[in-house]
Amino acid sequence: MTVSDLEARQAIIDACLEMNALGINQGTSGNVSLRHGEGMLISPTSTPYETLVPEDIVFMAWDGEVDGRLPPSSEWRFHLDIMKARPEVNAVVHAHPTYCTIIAIMGRKIPAIHYMVAVAGGNDIRCAPYATFGTAELSAHAVEALRDRKACLLAQHGMIAVGSSLSQAMWLAVEVETLARQYHGALQIGEPPILSEEEIENVIKRMASYGLRDKEAAA
Repeated sequence: MTVSDLEARQAIIDACLEMNALGINQGTSGNVSLRHGEGMLISPTSTPYETLVPEDIVFMAWDGEVDGRLPPSSEWRFHLDIMKARPEVNAVVHAHPTYCTIIAIMGRKIPAIHYMVAVAGGNDIRCAPYATFGTAELSAHAVEALRDRKACLLAQHGMIAVGSSLSQAMWLAVEVETLARQYHGALQIGEPPILSEEEIENVIKRMASYGLRDKEAAA
């Protein structure tokens, strides 16, 4: 195992532990992947994060061939399909944050209730239709919901965030959960006002000019 391989595997373990420490995931329900060589590295299925060592992280080639002493996450399919469909995506974070999941249970998207919705790439964060976990159907729904976006909800399931780096994807996962919590809170009062598409486009342009760097994402 090379130094870069070891570092990438440890980064996935650290991200899994961070998800739970931040309260955006529970138990082993979340999973993390990272583009690596001619495929990706992904967290294993049903393994407590605190017991993970670098050798437990699974390598999966683009054709689905697996190299690892443990089976890959049961959600490996949408991790692989997202990376194959989106060359700019180098990391995928999937978790079951409480407020994202509440909104997803209701089959709702997160509309532009706050300008930070723009960090996901558009004027909303879509909710993919429900399909059984681990299936090709769910993967297809996820890839479509992420079209021109960096995050989506999964109906009656959870959330996906992607990024050019693992720090970007983790940062975005936290931001999306914050937006979901704000949306949930606003709905207790009534239907919240929504920012216009024009304003969100303006925000996206301003964010592009400032640049959301990995250093900022990790802060």
